[in-house]
Amino acid sequence: MKIKLLTLCLFLLGLTLANAQEPERELTRKEKKRLKKEEPPHKGSVYFTPIPVISANPSFGFMYGVATSTSWYWGDPATTNISSMFAGVTLTSKGQTLITAKTTAFSEDNMLKFDLDWRYLKSSQATYGLGSGPLSNRLASNGFQLNDQNAFSAPINKAQLLAFNWFRAYQTVTKKVADGTYLGLGYHLDIISNFKDNLLDLTAEPPVITSFYAYNSKYGFSNDKNTLSGLSLNGIYDTRDNINAPYKGKYAQLTFRVNPKFLGSNQSSTSLWAEIRNYFDLTKDHKNMLAVWAYGSFQTSGSLPYMNLPAIGYDQYSSSGRGYTQGSIKGQGLMYAEVEYRRKLFGTEKNPDKWGIALFANATTASNKDADIKLFNYIDPAIGGGIRFMVNAKSRTTLCLDYAVGSRNSSGIYLGLNEFF
Repeated sequence: MKIKLLTLCLFLLGLTLANAQEPERELTRKEKKRLKKEEPPHKGSVYFTPIPVISANPSFGFMYGVATSTSWYWGDPATTNISSMFAGVTLTSKGQTLITAKTTAFSEDNMLKFDLDWRYLKSSQATYGLGSGPLSNRLASNGFQLNDQNAFSAPINKAQLLAFNWFRAYQTVTKKVADGTYLGLGYHLDIISNFKDNLLDLTAEPPVITSFYAYNSKYGFSNDKNTLSGLSLNGIYDTRDNINAPYKGKYAQLTFRVNPKFLGSNQSSTSLWAEIRNYFDLTKDHKNMLAVWAYGSFQTSGSLPYMNLPAIGYDQYSSSGRGYTQGSIKGQGLMYAEVEYRRKLFGTEKNPDKWGIALFANATTASNKDADIKLFNYIDPAIGGGIRFMVNAKSRTTLCLDYAVGSRNSSGIYLGLNEFF
């Protein structure tokens, strides 16, 4: 009996040791990917979303290329805002090349905020002179008075296509001084060259003088290359819960920029940017949101190059002015306002906010001191709507497809990664 009991104990011990020594099954690649996808956000989490670009808008025509939205946490998500970078390479049916990289990033515990806007554009843009309102009120449409004789150039009552190469490098670093409040400095460089002013014809009788040529003649800028280089003082207030698709919070920015000749600018000048955004949760469950955006951009002293004057679509993410060609409304001063209603429709258990819609309206006013057009003399409105598809629920990376209509038969289709504001 004792021998049988001893044998049984030895058998059970051997079975236990064999099971203990059996190696754990290695997870498959698919299982690892699923576990990583399901893990909650933490310090070091990175969300990468590439998409093909197939779109069309009045600035660039048919567009195709690739773009990515990368979001990440530099610190604990409980105390650190999500950071986001948009980058893309796009070609267009009008022969343009657009290379962009735009970033808003927060260091650990939001102690530092970094904003970057880098671009290289081999592009073209339809310009219409300065100011808002009817084209007939603008400088080239009226005809430009020649300096040395009592005569006028031929009036231009259509888009003036201007081709150029544009290199931009904007970078700003601000430090947290209170909850949501940042102060800091920036450096901004624009080099715009290889201008081709398609409608300009000085040999015609009467000569055809474009708004670009007329402005450069009056204010002493080159028709071949313009450089604007300057430093900025920045104050930012940012309490948005997520910069990709905010559900709550506010954003405000005040930037005063100084562009001295000793830093490389063609002429010394100063400019001011003032902006505010607010987000209202109408039903307290972020299913019905109202977003409001307004900004003002002003030349405050000296003279800016024509292409650097305040204009729609010149904000960091080129989001303003849906319904119009980028840069088609510009002036020595410009004010812009937009309101957007965002409605969540349906989704999945893991991403209940996957599908949604948006309806929006915007209005722009711009000045032209040479044609005596003041702010609010004329207002250019636009309306539109579109669909929203949340690609990644954790980062709220959202694909937006909109159609907008402005005045003077202007319209366009707009594709973007993340909410426009």
